[in-house]
Amino acid sequence: MNVSNKYIFILLWIFSTSYTFGQQVKKAENGTFLLKNGMLHTVMHGTFTGDLLIQDGIIADMGKTVVAPNATVIDCSGKHVYPGLIDAGSRLGLAEIGSISLSNDYAELGAFVPHMRALSAINPNSVSIPVTRLNGVTTVFSKPEGGTFSGTGAVIDLFGYTPEQMSCGSERVVMQFPSTGLRGRWDRRKDTDIKSDAENALKKINEVWAEIINYHRIDSTATAQKTTWNRNNPAMDAMLPIVRKEQPLFIEVNSKADIETALEWIKSKNIKAVLMGVADGWRVADKIAAAKIPVITGPVLSLPRRDNDRYDAAYTNAGQMAKAGVKVAIRTNNAENTRNLPFDAGFAAAYGMGVEEALKAVTINTAEIFGIDNMYGSLDKGKVANVFVTDGDPFETKTQIEKLFIKGWDIPLESRQTLLKDEFLQRTPGLSK
Repeated sequence: MNVSNKYIFILLWIFSTSYTFGQQVKKAENGTFLLKNGMLHTVMHGTFTGDLLIQDGIIADMGKTVVAPNATVIDCSGKHVYPGLIDAGSRLGLAEIGSISLSNDYAELGAFVPHMRALSAINPNSVSIPVTRLNGVTTVFSKPEGGTFSGTGAVIDLFGYTPEQMSCGSERVVMQFPSTGLRGRWDRRKDTDIKSDAENALKKINEVWAEIINYHRIDSTATAQKTTWNRNNPAMDAMLPIVRKEQPLFIEVNSKADIETALEWIKSKNIKAVLMGVADGWRVADKIAAAKIPVITGPVLSLPRRDNDRYDAAYTNAGQMAKAGVKVAIRTNNAENTRNLPFDAGFAAAYGMGVEEALKAVTINTAEIFGIDNMYGSLDKGKVANVFVTDGDPFETKTQIEKLFIKGWDIPLESRQTLLKDEFLQRTPGLSK
């Protein structure tokens, strides 16, 4: 980047932060809150009218009637109460301005960098975070992209001053499976070249995997014999939980043929896995279900992949996989438009998935896939108090979020966009000539 571009970036950063924080005067408030008489959409235990108590960052109690003398009472009569929505794949916190490389930190150099942690690169002050959570999205899997083993993504809550404060305690290694499709409209490779490139890429992956297995055996032997060895390979260390089936490998794969190859590869390596993207999942839903591998798909708001696909291929994909018995979570695969997660889910619901399953696809299913369902994904006593209150169905664009809590904090419903709206709706006349 040349000097002039660097100065432009600095000026943009100063303007954006000074404008946002100079006017965003409200602070999140911590305390004990009692949501009274709301329609509680628990996800796991049906829907009923009742009370929900938020205390010490968790859902302390819930039921038909809850008594809490010292709580701040919030009347939710006629309102709906939902658990915070979870985006199963986003670049939020890792990407700011697409045309300015210094503001984007989601891709590392190298094909084998599983030890590069997205959590260390998260920007808690991203202007897109307040915009996103105003749509009820409280948690995201912020993931890396790039090489074959792209790095380790992190599940974060959208509130906190540091990445560590935002962390939900779940990090997962991401892998890009070799593609036999075109890389874009500019790709002019012949079919034979495409096939050859994919085969060579898979061969390299298998060679790396053999090295990972050897590293695992050496480490296991040293541990069993209580001996020390020169363990100084963070990339290999990042893969050990996967080889040992302690964590699943998150594999990005989209076309029908590649999904089938990926399923065979997973079986041959005897590992746990989660498929991401899976745009052609509807074509092989029965095979994915038979393999008992969960799926993260999206964005649902997408165009068909092929000219001969139905216009609603992307809309129906999640629903068709769910009906086949696949556990499905939905992602936006975006940064600034992570806020559209409820509308992705809404389209999936309207095109065959149904509202109940679509809600699970952005709450409990995602939490289960990332191993945090004991604390996230539903309204349950003892879980983290990520909760929002609406005047209607959150999957409908007309619905307004009226209260928002993340980790029990009452979050102000402000963002750069609401501040701009207020500024120009309440503007004073300019100077006359």
